[in-house]
Amino acid sequence: MRARPFRNRITAVCAATVLAAPLMAAALPAAAEEAPASGLTVTYVESARWNTGYTGEIVVHNASGAPVSDWEIEFALPEGSRIHELWNATLAGDPSGYTITPPRWGATVPAGGTYTFGFNGLHRDGATDPLACTVNGAPCDGGATGPGHDFTSVAYYTQWSAEKRDYHVADLVETGSADKLTHIQYAFGNVNADGECFMSDEEGQGDALADYGHTVPADESVDGVADDPDQALRGNFNQLRELKELYPDLTVNISLGGWEWSRYFSDAALTEESRERFVESCIDLYLRGDLPELNGAGGEGAAYGVFDGIDLDWEWPGTDGNPHNVVRPEDRENFTALVQEFRDQLDEYGAETDRHYELTAFMPAGGWRLDAGYELDEVMPNFDFITVQGYDYHGTWETVTNHQSNLVTDARDPEPVISAELIRDAYLSRGVDPAKLVLGIPFYGQGWTGVEPGPEGDGLFQSASGPAQGTYSTGTEEWRFLREKVDSGEFELFRNDEAGTAWIYDGETFWTYDDETAVSQKTEWALGSGYSGVMVWAIDGDDADGSLMASIDAALRAGRP
Repeated sequence: MRARPFRNRITAVCAATVLAAPLMAAALPAAAEEAPASGLTVTYVESARWNTGYTGEIVVHNASGAPVSDWEIEFALPEGSRIHELWNATLAGDPSGYTITPPRWGATVPAGGTYTFGFNGLHRDGATDPLACTVNGAPCDGGATGPGHDFTSVAYYTQWSAEKRDYHVADLVETGSADKLTHIQYAFGNVNADGECFMSDEEGQGDALADYGHTVPADESVDGVADDPDQALRGNFNQLRELKELYPDLTVNISLGGWEWSRYFSDAALTEESRERFVESCIDLYLRGDLPELNGAGGEGAAYGVFDGIDLDWEWPGTDGNPHNVVRPEDRENFTALVQEFRDQLDEYGAETDRHYELTAFMPAGGWRLDAGYELDEVMPNFDFITVQGYDYHGTWETVTNHQSNLVTDARDPEPVISAELIRDAYLSRGVDPAKLVLGIPFYGQGWTGVEPGPEGDGLFQSASGPAQGTYSTGTEEWRFLREKVDSGEFELFRNDEAGTAWIYDGETFWTYDDETAVSQKTEWALGSGYSGVMVWAIDGDDADGSLMASIDAALRAGRP
């Protein structure tokens, strides 16, 4: 793991030009009243980089109605970076703790204006963003956390990420991804045969130990402090609570169901009584936080405040999903009634706690599933947003290679039946407001082996002998490992920019996946289609630098095309 950055980092902004000459703040009347320190914020951008050097630019912003001439900025720099020379300000200290004050001739920051200064620095191919930045003792970002845009940015974090993928909640901070998210959907909560939310440590039924019983050591903890074996909340839930302390604007929802645990949704939604009991059990367990005692953890209210809402991932009402699922023809109408019950009880509980609890859902690709399982005009007003499946359009359940997450159909595709564009049109033609839609983006790939090159030599749309072997499963592979295959030169990279797709092929094995370019293209497409943002499954597929999330965030910051 990399060293964990401090919480209060200077917010990066785009600079149109590199600072080329000393800049002076505008002259102000001497009698003007000074603004308080709280009126100041600071932004930073690395405006140029070469070999071992770089140029940084810092802007002091004064949002108040009075000028400020007495200011002091303090921060540290990441290991391997340091300031070499600075102009238009006074520098003291070293990379472990710099202090910057106005130059000897003064530098008043105008009311509602800015003061800019720059510096040259040295680096060792690493980050240069200042850490633990304060201005006059207050956070440089004014205390703000979260992404610098108004769109929805959602990541699924799975129950098994820490134990089976070595991706801990703390890694959301270390990779910088937490600062780029508006939402985390924690996957998954299970529904039992009695149609209730429940906790279990039985294999295949749940992992309550990972949820709140496991004692997280210091080196895996968000705050760098080990869980106390005697505390009521430990494990992933406590780490999510710590994460929300760092990022108070971050929304964390519990996602119910998924592919494996949608088995009894139909039973839970069947009658008015079963729906009421189901929803009440979920609110008690996750929002009130009343956890069963396990390994010394749990108890009434133990997880209160961890979750901000509920995400419904019933795969799928009225149609086949996992073969073990209970499916009924009346699932469509019952889903509508279930959504209404969730909304009603969430609002009722919200009136008790004086807050809004979110209700979201993961919904499928394909108009036929929509018509069989959803009364969209009835359910959409009750959702804060829904995430639309943007992947698994094709996969290793088929014998011919294809794109798994194409934006539009490929002209070469012998059966062009599915794309994000066609799915978007299916929702919109059924009256759904695109602003309620969030596009799903995969952080993993689908792969086949025994693939001939074909006429284009790239393995696309060719017969395969079977699924390729991934690190954790057959047929799928996380992006971070697929990136290594490209970087090593083992595979050749191909892409279709119009379709927003990438794939790699080595003459035998073929992987369709999304890289930094593809996720950026998909994000731009989603915003251009009027969507409110994007979702990723799952965040543990990203690399140690959070490269995919960084590409998504850059596209979201750029805004709608």
